[in-house]
Amino acid sequence: ILRSAHSGWRYIVVVLLLLAFINALAGWLGKKSYTEGNRKLNLFALISAHIQLVFGLLLYFMNDWYKVDSSVALGRYWKMEHIGMMILAIVLITYGNARSKKTQDPGPVRHRNVMLYFGLALVLITAAIVAMAKADPTRSLFGVS
Repeated sequence: ILRSAHSGWRYIVVVLLLLAFINALAGWLGKKSYTEGNRKLNLFALISAHIQLVFGLLLYFMNDWYKVDSSVALGRYWKMEHIGMMILAIVLITYGNARSKKTQDPGPVRHRNVMLYFGLALVLITAAIVAMAKADPTRSLFGVS
């Protein structure tokens, strides 16, 4: 059940991050003010990523992935690369959201912070998906077994 939850929840995370990124890009380029709707979208993206992290950490420790042989590409991916890239992506999301809240600017700077850090997180998540497809031949680029 936990594996299915982690597998399915990723789509929610990616969609919310993508929506928040596009919204922030449009807000930054259009020099729009930062609204309560922007804040809520960013917060939902942040919360969904943190829920995904909890699912992933539970799976990581329950399945003893930290004990996997690192000399094999698949083992190294699941033991170090996947968890490392995902934690870094969530740190970027958290930092970007925090920076947007602390900025006194009414709009474009807040949007730029979200766009930059959420965008970097999306790039990192995409790189992790590509690395997974290379390490595990049974998975596709979209992570479907």
